[in-house]
Amino acid sequence: MNSIRQVQDLNKRELEHAIPPEASWHADYRDTAYIYIGGLPFDLSEGDIVTIFSQYGEPVHVNLVRDKETGKSKGFAFLKYEDQRSTDLAVDNLGGATVLGRMLRVDHTRYKRRDDEEEGNNVARLMGDAEITETKGEKSDRHSRRRRDSGADREESRPMLKEEKELQTLIQNHDDEDPMKEFLIEEKKEEVALAVERYKSSEKKTSRRRDDSRDRSSRHIRRHRSRERERERRHRDDRSPAREKTSRRRSTDREERSGRDRMPKRSRSPESRRHRHERSNRDRDDRRR
Repeated sequence: MNSIRQVQDLNKRELEHAIPPEASWHADYRDTAYIYIGGLPFDLSEGDIVTIFSQYGEPVHVNLVRDKETGKSKGFAFLKYEDQRSTDLAVDNLGGATVLGRMLRVDHTRYKRRDDEEEGNNVARLMGDAEITETKGEKSDRHSRRRRDSGADREESRPMLKEEKELQTLIQNHDDEDPMKEFLIEEKKEEVALAVERYKSSEKKTSRRRDDSRDRSSRHIRRHRSRERERERRHRDDRSPAREKTSRRRSTDREERSGRDRMPKRSRSPESRRHRHERSNRDRDDRRR
């Protein structure tokens, strides 16, 4: 079987030379609909494997190899698809994928069933009877695994860090025969852990600043609303019946005062005016004389 790096190189060359599907290296396995799955986390069950690989087709048979004495998974399995073309998609897309910290190795295989192995589709029975046959310990393991998966989903919500990209490139592209590969991977994992801690601390500071700014804006909005309510209350008080009666009385008084001011002023007594006229006539006569 081919390694992950060889599969990636084959697919890259086919894309570069635009090789049709009939001439692809996958065509050598048109006679089998089985795939080999290696590097599986030991906590995964048959139902988990079917759930992961059903995104590229409908599985009809799965054989998770377990230890005969303990019943624990050995970390590899064989899976058959209903349509052989699904094997090409699974090999190309899931080979090299990381599940619960372990890298999957997916490849074509020509699988032969054992004599004691059941015939036909066993996926429906496994998926239907999983909840009935699982023990209490398996239930607790499934619950803890779901919690880890939810934590992994939260971690995946953040952007991939530069150190994580470098680690992925190192795992996929570094020569497997290099004795320093394991040491380099462990060293890079430590760098990834430090980078994740730095990212989390910076995110906490950012969220704290965001909360502080949100509190300031909410206080500003509350002050603005209280001012608006005070203005409305004053406006309602101004429009009360007592205020309107007082304002009407004041306006009436102002109109009366303005009317009196517009009336013509009376002259002084008529007698004094007649006396002034007579005096002016006498003065004129005296000047003529």
